[in-house]
Amino acid sequence: YWKVDQWGSHEFDASRFPDPAGMMKTLHDTYKTNLMISVWGKFYENTENFKFLDKNGWMYKRNIANQQRDWIGKGYTSSFYDPLNPKAREAFWNLINKNLYSKGVDAWWMDASEPDIHSNLNIVSRKEIMTGMALGSSTKYFNAYPLENAHGIYEGQRKTNPDARVFILTRSAFAGQQRYAAVTWSGDIASRWEDFRAQIPAGINFSMSGIPYWTMDIGGFAVEKRYENNIKEDNLEEFRELNARWYQYGAFVPLFRVHGQFPFREIYNIAPEDHAAYKSMLYYNKLRYQLMPYIYSVAGKTYHKNYTMMRGLAMDFGADTAVLNIKDQYLFGPSLLINPVYKRFATSREVYLPKGNGWYDLYSGTYFTGGQLIKADAPYERIPVFVKEGAIILTGPDIQYTSEKPADPITVHIYSGMNGSFTLYEDEGINYNYEKGAFAEINFTYNEASKTLSISDRKGSFTGMLSERTFRIVTIGKNENGKGGLDKNPAQEIKYKGTKVELTLKN
Repeated sequence: YWKVDQWGSHEFDASRFPDPAGMMKTLHDTYKTNLMISVWGKFYENTENFKFLDKNGWMYKRNIANQQRDWIGKGYTSSFYDPLNPKAREAFWNLINKNLYSKGVDAWWMDASEPDIHSNLNIVSRKEIMTGMALGSSTKYFNAYPLENAHGIYEGQRKTNPDARVFILTRSAFAGQQRYAAVTWSGDIASRWEDFRAQIPAGINFSMSGIPYWTMDIGGFAVEKRYENNIKEDNLEEFRELNARWYQYGAFVPLFRVHGQFPFREIYNIAPEDHAAYKSMLYYNKLRYQLMPYIYSVAGKTYHKNYTMMRGLAMDFGADTAVLNIKDQYLFGPSLLINPVYKRFATSREVYLPKGNGWYDLYSGTYFTGGQLIKADAPYERIPVFVKEGAIILTGPDIQYTSEKPADPITVHIYSGMNGSFTLYEDEGINYNYEKGAFAEINFTYNEASKTLSISDRKGSFTGMLSERTFRIVTIGKNENGKGGLDKNPAQEIKYKGTKVELTLKN
């Protein structure tokens, strides 16, 4: 959005964006859309922002001294600021606040936050370029760059606008970075099956490291030449299948996002409406939003109780030694076993069902005992997903965006066979009032012996909370005969007013 020779100016090119503030207002008011914008810690040497930061001693200078040029146009000399200096962090926020946040930007895409001062350098050269870090040796503090970069933005925005949640998408991470509202994506991966497969253990391992919010470029960022202009039919069909399979996996990671170079990645650009790829991507897009009561509750637990959304199987089934080295299956939240399909033309895949409980097929309700390896159906349109016996899964109405309407009615899917529980978490969704206790929880508890569901008194409250709501109850048992999917009709309905309800279930 900046002029070609003005990287780091944080100013819109007026020839392309004559009225940035007006554009963002239209996005907000007419299209109910938030805008995330790309910002680097990088500054071209000729910009006023570079000169200001350099004057105060807040720029890494080795790259400038070496006259290293980047890959844009004729090549420009540039470097990055030092966020390990508190004053530099404050100055960086002031710069992006003045030209971007004040015009209506909602979220921050912090690219190259390693930082990538000069592309494709080895780690030793990167450290040499980053001499003069405020805290000391680059050898010691190099990896803290993305943490402190996010720190400055988070702290600056919260001081500027305490009522609006911060959101940062960053390409690199450091321990504890989630406290600065930062989600890490895995970088500029390629649109290849092997790159897709590698994203599964990447996400699992990243999440198990203690940082709960991870994502990737669904479909891959960089494409091979055969996927660019004038794609041959077989290559086009492979690209469609790759994107469909990647989309199916991406619907069950902490942040669901698609990104890539040409060809364009909107589902209607990937395939026509009557194509299996289009139908599959649309289905999982809708499913993601239907699962929002479940997903947001898991996110609430992640904040309030130090939980993790994307869970390697060893986290929940540590006593089952068969799961310890499984790198292509995981739990999404406490109850959904996700099994991505990462091979072209596959129509099935092996799935290990951890022992200790049974498992239900999400789409049919078919029951399987745990502790076994099965060959699961995986037609083009879907991946195998299993629901833990005893699980309670909450789904909401069909929505186009999260704030479109309240989650009412909520369908409560009970996967019988074992006792189970789940807590619905809700808050205002757009601010930090939850830090002050403005949130509500409702506990759902299923008792297998008595076949009863207990819905607790509501705990807590927040502005805009529904005082009354409808819960539709669906019970899935072991003999569903293929009719126990998420679309099974509710057998019972409850008008809930915030006080405890107990219900004997009907199937």
